Amino acid sequence: MGWRNTTTRWGGVAQGLHWLMAALIFTLIPLGLIGADMAFSKAKIEVFQWHKSIGLLVLTLVVLRIAWRLWNPTPAHPPDTPRYQLLGASSVHLLLYGLMVLMPLTGWVINSAANVPFEPFGLFRLPHLVERSETTQDLFETIHGTMAWVLMGLLALHIGAALHHHFRRRNDTLRRMLPGGSP
Repeated sequence: MGWRNTTTRWGGVAQGLHWLMAALIFTLIPLGLIGADMAFSKAKIEVFQWHKSIGLLVLTLVVLRIAWRLWNPTPAHPPDTPRYQLLGASSVHLLLYGLMVLMPLTGWVINSAANVPFEPFGLFRLPHLVERSETTQDLFETIHGTMAWVLMGLLALHIGAALHHHFRRRNDTLRRMLPGGSP
């Protein structure tokens, strides 16, 4: 398998970014849910430091992933894929990319509005995006939380569709995103 995409399968870079980001997002979700339910404590601050640091990493990776996707051909869908599935797949992918950009940004606004210093992975300090404001913080917490539930629903659709193609339709949709998968 090469690094670049072909007309029939995703290349190594696209696969690596996909699976790394999946692992990070499936780490972010429980960190966010657990942290939101914790009483204010040093442990809660630590959970959210990890949540925010990983979120910023996802934002960085999604920018790279979008650039890579624009630079490489996208593998063709199986020829017998119905039009409504093509439209659904495109819509879900577009929404997933949008959420992977917007969620870290809204999290950054929340952090800024709370006037909390943020040093991703303890490496450097990020500037605040907005002035301290409880109203802004509350609004963006609602937006961020709503987007998290939408993200979880879209991920369920995305995973369900991949499994449907693999087990019901028995085509290569899932295998072409797996290292060493068929053409």
